[in-house]
Order: sequence, then C-alpha cells, then structure tokens
Amino acid sequence: MAITAAMVKELREMTGAGMMDCKKALTETNGDMDAAVEFLRKNGQAKAEKKAGRIAAEGLCKVVVKDDKVAAVVEVNSETDFVAKNEEFQSFVAAVAEQALASNSADIDAFLAENWNADSSKSVKDALVEKVAVIGENLTIRRFAKVEAANGCVVSYTHGGGRIGVIVEAETNVVNDAVKEALTNVAMQIAALAPKYVSQDEISADYVEHEKEILKAQIMNDPKESQKPEKVIEGMIQGRIKKELKEICLVDQVYVKAEDGKQSVGQYIEQVAKENSADLKVVKFVRFETGEGIEKKEEDFAAEVAAQMNM
Repeated sequence: MAITAAMVKELREMTGAGMMDCKKALTETNGDMDAAVEFLRKNGQAKAEKKAGRIAAEGLCKVVVKDDKVAAVVEVNSETDFVAKNEEFQSFVAAVAEQALASNSADIDAFLAENWNADSSKSVKDALVEKVAVIGENLTIRRFAKVEAANGCVVSYTHGGGRIGVIVEAETNVVNDAVKEALTNVAMQIAALAPKYVSQDEISADYVEHEKEILKAQIMNDPKESQKPEKVIEGMIQGRIKKELKEICLVDQVYVKAEDGKQSVGQYIEQVAKENSADLKVVKFVRFETGEGIEKKEEDFAAEVAAQMNM
C-alpha cells in the first residue's frame, strides 16, 4: 500500500511522534493506522527502556485545586531543565496533575496502572512511555499526593515556576478571601522554610529522644563543653532541642512576613481567625520540591554531544 503524506501527517497528529518514525510505522504495518499507533507505542517502549538508566532530576511540580476542597500535587522529572521548560512537557505534567486529582490510588504503582484520563485505551504508564519517545529524554512520574478537606478548605502555592509545589489543608468554619489569602501566605512560608511537621503534637517521643542523644554526643565530643556539670549539659540539650523543634514545626516558626520579626505562624493564624470570627486551624500540608533527594549526575554536555555524533 502506498504511504501518502496525508497519512503520515494524520499519524503524527495522533501520536506526536516524528515524521520519519510515522512513515516507518505506516510502512511496517502496510498503512494500518491503528497498527501503526501500536507500532509507535512499542517503539516508544524500547526508547524508554534505553533511557531509563539516565538520571531524571529536573522537571516540574504541578498543583491543581478543585472547588477549594480537593487538591493534588505531582512531581514529574526530566533529565534537563531545557525539557522542563518545553511546552509539550509542561502540558503533559498538567495532564498528570489532573489525573491525580481524579485518582483514588494509594501509591505510585497503582497510579501508573490507572487508565489514562485523556485516552482510556492506555494506562498512565503507557502515556508516559509515549511522551519519552516524543521528547527524547528519560521522564518519570515520581510521586503524587491528593488532599481533601472535609471541614474546611485547601489552598496551593507554586514557587519558581514549578520548582516547589505546596498544598495546605485547613479546618475552618469561614472560607472567605481573607482566610484563603492567609493560608496562601502560610503555603509560601512552607515553600520557603520547609517545615517537617505542622506542630510538635505530630513528633514522636522516639524522635525527640534520638535527637537528644545526638546533641549529647556532640557536647561530649567537645573538649570544653564536655567538662561542664551534668545539670548544665542537660540544660544545654533541652535548649537546643527546643530550638530545633521550633525550626521544623510550622506553627512554631517565625512568620516570614511578620512586621516585628517575632510573630510565629501559629500566632499569625490566631490573628487571622480572630479578625474573621473563624475557627481556623492548619491540619496538614504537602510540600514537593523538584529533584529533592535525587543524586544528580554531573554531565559533560560537550562530551555527550561528541559521543552521540560518533555513534
């Protein structure tokens, strides 16, 4: 069967694959459009496997919110910042975020196995593999989180064009612009200072004891501090652990926009609650930062280009 330019164009629009790849797929399948799509998907799988060893530590975090009640955040990684700025990659990340908003999956494996909302004939993983083939870099859907507010609202904040994504859930009987603005300010605080907990109520006694042991070991390894009386050393440990907990607990952190530089986040929330006659409490937050915890590989770009030219 003769392969026409119109057929190549149609397949390219359907799949986003390259022109020559589409022509080859149609040739191999004797012009059968559905079979050609499947051929490209299989070819994309091969490309994805070849690229899977590359470290994908760039990318984007994307947050979506529905009706102030439900929010989802995803992190999708690419190998380079150049691809992270690519419109096609950004559109894909937005689609993954919408998928997460509608998802009921408990973990990333189940999420990847879901039917892709944009095309129920394939899974989320299939859609990812196809995008790898089109973009030409290893891409990974690393993680997602979904937050639903039963007795209040959710707000979001995105920093650095998608470098950091934050969701804040609050219990409140008043949801107005002032309350949402305040919670957005809290989300900005979380983006900037990366607390680990909402309050000290969430911290286990085991964690506190472990940190005390570390602090004591640090003191005992200091020639001067180790000579101090035991009671003094105990006081030093208590003071340092108190300072550490204030730094990692959201409501105890100094509010970054406080005019006096002393107001805590908890005090700021209380102030907003009073001003709006609201019962207001932050109960949960999620903070994703692109590439956090991934060991990035140092690349010699010039050498990589030269190597590819010699292949």
